[in-house]
Amino acid sequence: MAATTMTTATALPQFSGLRPSAAPVKSLAAVQPTRRKGNGALGARMDFIGSPTNLIMVTSTSLMLFAGRFGLAPSANRKATAGLKLEVRDSGLQTGDPAGFTLADTLACGSVGHIIGVGVVLGLKNIGAL
Repeated sequence: MAATTMTTATALPQFSGLRPSAAPVKSLAAVQPTRRKGNGALGARMDFIGSPTNLIMVTSTSLMLFAGRFGLAPSANRKATAGLKLEVRDSGLQTGDPAGFTLADTLACGSVGHIIGVGVVLGLKNIGAL
């Protein structure tokens, strides 16, 4: 037991004051953990603009914004009823769009489009198609 602590103590750098001692010391690089590069779902890859992941995200967000703008999805000015019919109502939000698409609608539809896109990307990645 004493021999192992003595060899550990000699492997560490020795200091006297603010300067290390002149005795050569082994490097501590072997003690530092190595970084593992993973290919898991949380690994971020910076692909080119036409990559499959980018095309999926752009398509899903664009389709959701299209659906919100042209009345295929609920928005601030179109409420969904119990029968999933869209009926027009006045939300009181200011808009310059002729269809009544507001800033809140843009943010909501863009967020839902991103959520759908992330689901598609992770699903395709899980089955190995991406």
